[in-house]
Amino acid sequence: MNLFLLFLSALLVNNFVLVRFLGICPFMGVSKEVESAFGMGLATTFVMVVAAAVTWLIETFLLQPMGLPFLQNMAFILTIASIVQLVEMFLHKTSPGLYQAMGIFLPLITTNCAILGLAIMAVQSAYTFIQTVVFALGAGVGFTLALLLLAGIREELKFADIPEPLLGAPIAFICAGLLSLAFSGFAGLI
Repeated sequence: MNLFLLFLSALLVNNFVLVRFLGICPFMGVSKEVESAFGMGLATTFVMVVAAAVTWLIETFLLQPMGLPFLQNMAFILTIASIVQLVEMFLHKTSPGLYQAMGIFLPLITTNCAILGLAIMAVQSAYTFIQTVVFALGAGVGFTLALLLLAGIREELKFADIPEPLLGAPIAFICAGLLSLAFSGFAGLI
């Protein structure tokens, strides 16, 4: 039950994008179409889960025992960058269309503060390995959900009568703000 609550908390109550405001750049950049948003969400979720697991192992079995916690950020960033590079090569080989649709935002997963924030939060919360993986999976699914919600709204807005000054980014930020406000309703859930 605790693992389910941890997953639900990361998914809804403490959604990385809409509540913690981490990962806003890819959230706004890739949420123009549902297909590319879903692909980015899956890629980010995969990187989050693998990065959380690997950084937990590095922290637990390397940095702490050797008295090197000051190298945490550097080790975590190098780990995340390596994982993203592997994902980028995999997508380039297996799904060139999705690779092209994500464009510059795919390599930017490396600098997505949501992933580094997740790794640091898991360490600070003293989660076990399983808890870390569940937390990462919930955060990744929450990131994907936020992307899909905004992408769906933005696709529908193409057919809406929107005043010219609000076209493009302004209406996207307004919608993102309203989504964030809606997600604040989950605050008392857990």
